[in-house]
Amino acid sequence: MSRYDPRAAEPRRRAQWESENVFRADLNSGRPKYYVLEMFPYPSGNIHMGHARNYVMGDVVARYKRARGFEVLHPMGWDAFGMPAENAAMERGVHPGEWTWSNIATMRDQLKLLGLSLDWSREFATCDPAYYGKQQAWFLTLWQRGLAYQKEGVVNWDPVDNTVLANEQVIDGRGWRSGAVVEKRKLKQWFFRITDYADDLIDGLAELDRWPDKVRLMQENWIGRSKGLTMTWAWAGEAPLASPDGLTIYTTRPDTLFGASFMGLAPDHPVSVALAADNPEIAAFVAECRKGGASTADIEQAEKIGWDTGLTVIHPFTGAEVPVWIANFILSDYGTGAIFACPAHDQRDLDFARKYDLPVIPVVRPDGAGDDFGVADEAYVGPGTLFNSDFLDGLEIEAAKAEAIRRIEVAGQGEGATVYRLRDWGISRQRYWGCPIPIIHCPVCGPVGVPTTQLPVKLPEDVTFDVPGNPLARQPTWKHVDCPQCGRAAERETDTLDTFVDSSWYFARFADPWAEAPIDKAAADHWLPVDQYIGGVEHAVLHLLYARFISRALTDAGLMAVKEPFAGLFTQGMVVHETYRSEAGQWVEPTDVELFHEEGHRQARRISTGEDLVIGDIEKMSKSKKNVVAPQEIVDQYGVDAGRLFVLSDSPPERDVQWTAGGVEGASRFVQRVWAEVDGFVATETASPGDDAQALALRRATHKAIKAVTEGVEGFHFNAAIARLYEFLNTLRAVKVETASPALLAAKRDGLLALTLLIQPFVPHLAEECWERLGQEGLAVNALWPVFDAVLATDDQVVLPIQINGKRRGELSVARGLDPSAVEKIVLADAEVQSKLEGQAVRKIIVVPDRIINIVTG
Repeated sequence: MSRYDPRAAEPRRRAQWESENVFRADLNSGRPKYYVLEMFPYPSGNIHMGHARNYVMGDVVARYKRARGFEVLHPMGWDAFGMPAENAAMERGVHPGEWTWSNIATMRDQLKLLGLSLDWSREFATCDPAYYGKQQAWFLTLWQRGLAYQKEGVVNWDPVDNTVLANEQVIDGRGWRSGAVVEKRKLKQWFFRITDYADDLIDGLAELDRWPDKVRLMQENWIGRSKGLTMTWAWAGEAPLASPDGLTIYTTRPDTLFGASFMGLAPDHPVSVALAADNPEIAAFVAECRKGGASTADIEQAEKIGWDTGLTVIHPFTGAEVPVWIANFILSDYGTGAIFACPAHDQRDLDFARKYDLPVIPVVRPDGAGDDFGVADEAYVGPGTLFNSDFLDGLEIEAAKAEAIRRIEVAGQGEGATVYRLRDWGISRQRYWGCPIPIIHCPVCGPVGVPTTQLPVKLPEDVTFDVPGNPLARQPTWKHVDCPQCGRAAERETDTLDTFVDSSWYFARFADPWAEAPIDKAAADHWLPVDQYIGGVEHAVLHLLYARFISRALTDAGLMAVKEPFAGLFTQGMVVHETYRSEAGQWVEPTDVELFHEEGHRQARRISTGEDLVIGDIEKMSKSKKNVVAPQEIVDQYGVDAGRLFVLSDSPPERDVQWTAGGVEGASRFVQRVWAEVDGFVATETASPGDDAQALALRRATHKAIKAVTEGVEGFHFNAAIARLYEFLNTLRAVKVETASPALLAAKRDGLLALTLLIQPFVPHLAEECWERLGQEGLAVNALWPVFDAVLATDDQVVLPIQINGKRRGELSVARGLDPSAVEKIVLADAEVQSKLEGQAVRKIIVVPDRIINIVTG
């Protein structure tokens, strides 16, 4: 009996799949389509087994669907633009393109080690002009339709790197690379009008029944549709010129108007700006407010600071004067950039009021609370009834909202309105390594689209990164062009597109990456939507929301016909690993660590130096903390199938899995046991007289295994499916071929064939070796999935609970489907039942077939 050698078998099988183009998707095959896609990677240089879990999960689905008769599209590409490449250019003196393409080559080889069933013929990178030129073409279409536009907007500005930063690039109020305190600035930026689709994006979530509920909720909250009241408060004194008709606010809580304590203005509200122009102290305060990130989270987490303007407005119901403050926690682009504050029922307002000793007036009390209800340091935001509110007293919150809105409308001071937390998508980035925005700015004609015959607008190669800022803005020739309309001297747009734009439509380009049009409509109509999309929950909002928006925009423009791009979504957990550090705080790679026990304690030692190490937390695999395991390490020691099996088997796929040497060693032992059983069966196949009841039992076990693994894969319960494979292997190993009857021998052979096909999505290289060893023609990957017999897959025994006068007193194992009269005879003859009856007369026996036995005495 030979030992399985994955180092020889795995590259041989991968070469065979590649040479036979096994995974190339065929639009015209006639089979039903199935589109599997993992969120494509950023080419940072290397992948580790944490990345691998995502792709292996998709591969299981792709291979399973192929075996079920589907024509599967399973492509791969590279999300290749972005700041890391520019950082590498600055730090290493290489061109971003050189760094990126080198990384792509490395990562492609590493992904191929995993044996993924990818259609590599469709591979592309977003930094390739062949891709981003098509993106420029549809950008112009959206621009012509009014969905792309320029305006001044508040952005995160890094004063050292001289660039706009995404919210995610602002850490604790500082630029993620420079460490400089980020400022909020108003700059002329490009935007997509995503707010035009706010209602459709929320309403469409109801159709996505194969998305995690938490992701749908996160998107709904991000869009933030709220119904409330827009109203204008009259000035109590002389009206500021910046807002002569009163102070207009929007509120979702008109029920709390009687709790108004102060009015709040955003630092860049027109009234704030006008006051700052005449008052240096206010100007300095407004400048202070501009420090820190511009995201909602940054603003909410910052210390609340304010400035009393000295202005007051008149309360619409009480006639009292309410002071007006400038406050740093108010967003200029939500509602009107001004609020009325009810501190008792809003935490931000309460924090501000406590700091500046402003009134806190409770107007909603919980059920059961009295008129003395108050708040301390935590605002009350729960349900209740109104009090301290005149004509609203005693009303529930929703009724009070409706009545407050009605009265304001009758008074002519406002009207009910719906607003959204969602803002238009800012897509400008002041950096080089991104898709050039195909617009030319003419001093006479204004912004003009680059003619389609001149696309792609390629990035110039001769740029430098020796000073901060956008190299495109200072490149001496590239930006200088003639206006396509009037021929006068003009300049190209030097901002490039946010990389989220690149990933907002790549799934549609995969349908036909060679098409002349940005999206081949026939191919997209065939393949889209993506049937199963897989990726991290960290992309639950922005990437997925942007992709849903772009799909709608491109569909409305006639470029495609699928508004919801991802029919099914799965968000996988991460692979985590222990971290190790030296006493000096240096992170140490697991390959340089020896673990041992000393005096009952688990210890770690650095192999290369012999120094003692500190065993740290278990964290997500991260290059920065050096707790990564590379695919090549697993291939060299155990074979990639063992690594694939472990990341799928040790935890439910939606949860994190901890990488351990013992875990992958256990997976490797399973691989060896499967091979040993197949190889041993073929080598010693004989037949002896025996009990054919064993053959039936083995056939039942085979069909039960097929059913369980099928349901496990279908339900994304990969770890449960693999557990059943372990059990089934043990069942097969218990059957010794030396003493097996012909019927049992045939049953075992069928069982081993079924096992081979069932393991194929998980350990595909091993499956091919077993398939061939069992004498089967062709490739296992091309074989159909085994089908279970429902009768054989069903247990032939059922355990029935026994109740005596309504109390459970035991249970009885009988044949499934047994006639109730036969069940009655068995239960009455049971000695344990008789002892529980204690001589009582049985008045009635009720048998619910295959469910329960009820005995009534008396």
